[in-house]
Amino acid sequence: MCGIVAYIGEKQAYPILIKGLQRLEYRGYDSAGVAMIDNKTLNVYKCKGKVGDLVTFIGDNNTSGTIGIGHTRWATHGVPNDVNAHPQYSASKNMVMIHNGIIENYGPLKEEMKKRGHVFLSDTDTEVLIHLIEDIVQKEQVKLGEAVRIALNQVVGAYSIVILSKENPNELFAAKKGSPMVIGIGENEFFIASDATPIVEYTKNVVYMEDEEIAYIERGKELKIKTIKNKAKTPYVQELEMKLEALEKGGYDHFMLKEIYEQPRSIKDSMRGRISSQMGIVNLGGIAEYEKKFMNAKRIIFIACGTSWHAGLVGEYLFEDLARIPVEVEYASEFRYRNPIVYEDDVVIAISQSGETADTLAAIELAKSKGATIIGICNVVGSSIARATHAGSYTHAGPEIGVASTKAFTAQVTVLTLMALRVAFLKGSISSSRYHELLSELEAIPAKVERVLLKNDKIKFIADIYKNSTNALYLGRGYSFPVALEGALKLKEISYIHAEGYPAAEMKHGPIALIDEEMPVFVIATKGASYEKVVSNIQEVKARKGKIIAIVTEGDKQVKEMADYTIEIPETDEILVPLVSVVPLQLLSYHIAVMRGCNVDQPRNLAKSVTVE
Repeated sequence: MCGIVAYIGEKQAYPILIKGLQRLEYRGYDSAGVAMIDNKTLNVYKCKGKVGDLVTFIGDNNTSGTIGIGHTRWATHGVPNDVNAHPQYSASKNMVMIHNGIIENYGPLKEEMKKRGHVFLSDTDTEVLIHLIEDIVQKEQVKLGEAVRIALNQVVGAYSIVILSKENPNELFAAKKGSPMVIGIGENEFFIASDATPIVEYTKNVVYMEDEEIAYIERGKELKIKTIKNKAKTPYVQELEMKLEALEKGGYDHFMLKEIYEQPRSIKDSMRGRISSQMGIVNLGGIAEYEKKFMNAKRIIFIACGTSWHAGLVGEYLFEDLARIPVEVEYASEFRYRNPIVYEDDVVIAISQSGETADTLAAIELAKSKGATIIGICNVVGSSIARATHAGSYTHAGPEIGVASTKAFTAQVTVLTLMALRVAFLKGSISSSRYHELLSELEAIPAKVERVLLKNDKIKFIADIYKNSTNALYLGRGYSFPVALEGALKLKEISYIHAEGYPAAEMKHGPIALIDEEMPVFVIATKGASYEKVVSNIQEVKARKGKIIAIVTEGDKQVKEMADYTIEIPETDEILVPLVSVVPLQLLSYHIAVMRGCNVDQPRNLAKSVTVE
């Protein structure tokens, strides 16, 4: 949520800012703005709506200047409108600031500033902070960079900020705590952004800022970084691995559809170099030093949000089934607020696509304070979670631009499967024959997903029939229960149809009251230990005239006779079914959303990287 981009160099800033903001649109936002300095004139343009609306709003106005900042805002303090959009002005309007995150003590700060005569135009916490910084410049008679440092020592909360001042037309000041920020270093130029997507086009050399660091960026000089405690830091320059072509749609109508179709590759990439069925090897180098911790763990705790939480539920089945270790799956947003019991011999696995999820980061810090071992699973190299955990594994799914997560889920489940198999092998809790069988099955998954994608036309046909539904149920048992939850979430996220996922047996304990001839019920009814029980649940739905759309194993006859529509998937070992069965549900949601005229890649009110609690 929210996006930051800034530039200082020899090129015109405005085209770089706009292109950068467009690259950051996937993060979710409701207003946008830019500011540039041209001959000591500060030009600020901002409005409610999308980046395209901002470009139209600016029109032929002056956008000249080789220094500038840009922002996409996801509303927290104050409704989405032109005034609350960023950049936000200081009292004199000589400087502006863009900000991701939340200043938790903005209320007391604002009241104090009002007593000093400050008048605020917006409802944002951001305006309070830039007023405070300017106030320190004037009262303490210090330079702007020092005022930023002093002010941030008074701030409680999370922030990534960039400040532009017409009194300092050759300098940018940036700072970070709890919200991501990366600095790109080019030839006599610097780029600042929330993530690497706006930078990759211009340079491969980046610095990932750490919490409570301030960057002093001056034209023609080297990057300087200090902590808010005034300790100088040496910037650690890394090479960016992201490829520009991964950020383009590649001929697909939407990023979401592209990412659904990328899953055979992203699953394979998440296994590449980590598995060999012929040699009987699972090798996860990122956690090698902590394998004994896994073997001796009395409990594993998964912490995650949204789709990553559903992946954690699959992980619960995997680790309990294969490694015989008790597992708890926690919403990260609830974990830190219920005084959880965490032991030093617990292993906590934090899952996040972006590696920047604020709730998950907060839960990690709590678990670390209790002495637990923290393992991370995320998709973004150098992200905050990757740095905050003791060890972990990247998913190698590649950039996921669509807000509704698809390939990240299957990549996360792939890595969790590898982890569970590795721990099970080390503990001896799985037979050699079963171990080798599952390795072979796992290597075959990408080809099976490709076969499911060939069913797209039939899935689109079914989507057309149910596109006008107002409610839907998703049912599954065992390993398929988390898939039911994920299928329902996808439909909610992008089509705005109310949907709920349930364990199939729980339907008769309440949700069955909702079923009538208008209610589509999506059931994962693949062959497995619970197959006959799921058949009984389908019969209960049919007896109440519900419409059944079933995901079944190829060759199934029993469910086919009962269901209104079936989508066949290749026969797959029960513990690996989620990697295959989720794909038709993703496609169903996608096609229904497109048919309803929804913004598939940028659903309303949602953000890709949720960096506030």
